[in-house]
Amino acid sequence: MSGAPEPALFPVFLRLAGRRVLVVGGGKVAEAKLRSLIETGARLTVVAPEVRDAIASLPVQVLRRPFRSEDADGAWLVVAAAPPDVNREVFAAGETRGVFVNAVDDPVHGSAYTGGVLRRGGVTIAVSTEGRAPALAGLLREALEAVIPEEVAAWVAAGAALRREQKQAGVPIGERRPLLLRALNRLYAGRREVLP
Repeated sequence: MSGAPEPALFPVFLRLAGRRVLVVGGGKVAEAKLRSLIETGARLTVVAPEVRDAIASLPVQVLRRPFRSEDADGAWLVVAAAPPDVNREVFAAGETRGVFVNAVDDPVHGSAYTGGVLRRGGVTIAVSTEGRAPALAGLLREALEAVIPEEVAAWVAAGAALRREQKQAGVPIGERRPLLLRALNRLYAGRREVLP
């Protein structure tokens, strides 16, 4: 082992609406992934010899058979929620086609990792341990859930309105953050809470 640090991951949020996403696997783990993928508006296809009834009732295309490498053709993302030997095949197919593969709980056979996700009031926060400790990412998400206030939607609305004004006025990006902080503090005028 060389002792060289692992390359950093590049965090990104994907627009999957209308795009084909393949899920390989038909069990509980695949079902959980599908439920969050449905929210994205992706066109979902599931491939597995056996598929839970709960998956079959979802708005997805179901192919009840083993995975074939050509199943990855045309996919923007593939989620491998199958046994390790199948995940290995899925990863190889993704690598050949230039498609990112999220291998659930099998980071060796993946090129994309999901994290613990918190969605609240128009804010999405994802926490990753770069595939090394997914349960820790979940605990960190829970901690953030306790800290991020329910009124964050008002913050988003204030930030969006201020951004429009700043763009029209030509305010340089580097000067925008302090102005946003002042605008958010105005939301709390007359109250004790003030943002740091």
